[in-house]
Amino acid sequence: MIIRSFASSACFYAVLISLSIVTLFLPHSGSAESLNTAAAVKAYSIPAGSLYDALTQFSQQAGIKLAIDAEKLQGKTTQGLAGDFEIKTALDRLLAGSGMQVLQRDDGYTIIEVPAAAAEPAVTTLPSIQVTASNTNRYAAVSTSTATKTNTLLRDVPQSISVITNELIKDQSIRSLGDAVRYVPGVGVSQGEGNRDALVFRGNRSTGDFFTDGIRDDVEYYRDLYNIERVEVLKGANGMIFGRGGSGGVVNRVTKQANWNPTKEFSFQGGSFNQKRMTADVGYVINDMAAIRLNALYEEAGSFRDGVSMERLGVSPTVTLKPTHRTKIIANMERFHDERTADRGITSANGRPVDVSRSQFFGDPKRSNANIDVLSFNSFIEHKFDSGVTLQNRTNYATYDKFYQNLFADGGLDRGQVSLGAYNNATTRENVFNQTNLLYSLNTGPISHTLMAGIEIGRQETHNRREVGLFRNDPAATSLPVPLSNPITNIPITFRNRDSGGDLDALNRSIVNITSLYIQDQIELIPQLQAIVGVRYDLFEVDYRQKNGPRDHLKTSDDLIAPRFGLIYKPIEPVSFYASYSQAYVPRAGDQLVSLNTTIATLKPEKFTTLEVGVKWDMRPDLAFTVAAYQLDRTNVINSIRGREAFLSKGQRTKGIEVGLNGQLTANWSVMGGYAYQVGELTDDIFGIAKKGASVGELPRHTFSVWSRYDFTPRLGAAFGVIYRGDMFSSVTNRVILPDFTRVDAALFAQITKQVRAQLNFENLFDTKYFAAAQNDFNITPGSPLAIRASLIANF
Repeated sequence: MIIRSFASSACFYAVLISLSIVTLFLPHSGSAESLNTAAAVKAYSIPAGSLYDALTQFSQQAGIKLAIDAEKLQGKTTQGLAGDFEIKTALDRLLAGSGMQVLQRDDGYTIIEVPAAAAEPAVTTLPSIQVTASNTNRYAAVSTSTATKTNTLLRDVPQSISVITNELIKDQSIRSLGDAVRYVPGVGVSQGEGNRDALVFRGNRSTGDFFTDGIRDDVEYYRDLYNIERVEVLKGANGMIFGRGGSGGVVNRVTKQANWNPTKEFSFQGGSFNQKRMTADVGYVINDMAAIRLNALYEEAGSFRDGVSMERLGVSPTVTLKPTHRTKIIANMERFHDERTADRGITSANGRPVDVSRSQFFGDPKRSNANIDVLSFNSFIEHKFDSGVTLQNRTNYATYDKFYQNLFADGGLDRGQVSLGAYNNATTRENVFNQTNLLYSLNTGPISHTLMAGIEIGRQETHNRREVGLFRNDPAATSLPVPLSNPITNIPITFRNRDSGGDLDALNRSIVNITSLYIQDQIELIPQLQAIVGVRYDLFEVDYRQKNGPRDHLKTSDDLIAPRFGLIYKPIEPVSFYASYSQAYVPRAGDQLVSLNTTIATLKPEKFTTLEVGVKWDMRPDLAFTVAAYQLDRTNVINSIRGREAFLSKGQRTKGIEVGLNGQLTANWSVMGGYAYQVGELTDDIFGIAKKGASVGELPRHTFSVWSRYDFTPRLGAAFGVIYRGDMFSSVTNRVILPDFTRVDAALFAQITKQVRAQLNFENLFDTKYFAAAQNDFNITPGSPLAIRASLIANF
């Protein structure tokens, strides 16, 4: 903290006060409330531009009164503000370079223009003091840079966004993306064949719409959250920002970065089914220009499912450099390994999941496994020029080595027997992506603009080999009937890559080259009316070689145009009404080519179009209420029916309404939850599979969830969660229904000492029997019975 000491005479001080331009009033002078308000750390998101506008937004986000002399601020600008700060620190940053400074008074703060005589004040540097607010904005995020690539308030983004904050991740003991989205309206969890993350965004299953710090994380595996600060779920078509993909929605993980807030946090967890987990988060400040941080993970766990287990290990170091006050450089790497049993769940009978113990495995858990090794390197460079232009460059290089094999049910119950199938799949992939963005704010008369333009280039090379399981080494025996009473087999299996007799297994290499250009303008027409207009051009080139097929070499080149239009109307500052139109494309590449006999027709990209209207209301700075209604059209759709079989259909349409509430109901009461009503249907026939008008699979009509935490004292708290999911079809065949269910979760929190926190998490508190997810009609995942996890979190 820097305190500028002017001449000590009362006369000179009175001159400075008479020059005051802005006065900020805190609660009653000298009260505890006044001290808490001044010291509280708040989250701010204020773009560069007019200082008058910035101070107005500051007063709203800080929750304090502000008196402004607008005339004296005319023509003054600010570089903006983004992050968590105390009031004094935040004001200092807003005023940097403006020729003004903030003085603290008994009843608040006064901002003054420094007189010429005081242009070279004496400077005294005191040790910095860090104050962290308790239970402030636990579950409510203020802004995002993901949805627009500029730091924008959530209520000024014309689409539905749910943010899972770091506090919520800790409170719910979240370890995976599937856990993270269970309280997010409009998003469901699919099985992912027991070896990868698979989410259902507004009726559209995706295994590829996953991003890390805005860069594609494009291979199929289970992601952990040990090095993640928060998870952002953006719903609707997002092609303009993310390029290919971004269909029904995307998930962006924001990583923990090295900063100038030292941290030493260690967590230890143990629970049901022999679960053991340890994480470390250590940050160290080297000097004013450099900081480092290390996140690490080890976990080993069994399962309520017979023979199922997992083990994973991760390490992620980060370095942040600030060579100048205008330049920031972040370098990060991650080494991650995940090894687990590939579990395809149970099969169905008579249009329902088969009536067996939820622990019953189908196939052989000893010969069903999934392993992945991930190595990634990331860099981010940002420089703010004197002209007001901000340059950002982000680069990602990643390699993935994945193998999975499963022996599973590939048919329903027939005369007391179940058909088993088997296959394995090996994938290696190398990704290189680079994004460069230019950001600039300017005014054209009374209209203000925040411009963003960028280019993204990328290359993705994938090698894939799939082998089918042949029972008893019989080339014709690709399935094996077993009794339902004992659906486990030890019969020898030979895995073979078939290339004759009408059967064709993947043995391919694909190279994808991407070149993208995009531009966006966030326009403030008047203070009450804003617009976002953007368009993206993608040149998407695929060079595909099938080494054992009749058409061994295919090349395609797609020119894709993804527009986005949004309009935001704010009758009052905390409330925004919005409408938006957006498109996205999903070209075929990599994993999407494995399940199809590849032709030019199957390489044609899927297209997604979203129309959405909604309301966002910041009832308080720490409590947000949202409503969204949407229509999402999808064409040239891949539908998975059973096993490796997949079929193209002309299209489907999903409509829905989503309601969300996140934040603080009171100082001690935090809440996150929502409700979604969704209806989806095919807009054309799938020959021999489903008729026009059939319901989209994995789409419940009604879902409701709420997680509520209450702190009885600063040391003791409890949470209660309820999840309801209506019944849904497991696929577009509409032959198998997963029944509705209500699940209850709970947690207890105890701050044992200032440094040590303990908690207990109860999943499925009342031991409800339910079915959590499906891959198709014959692979259905039972939900976990009551599971208890105990955690100890130490901060030093």
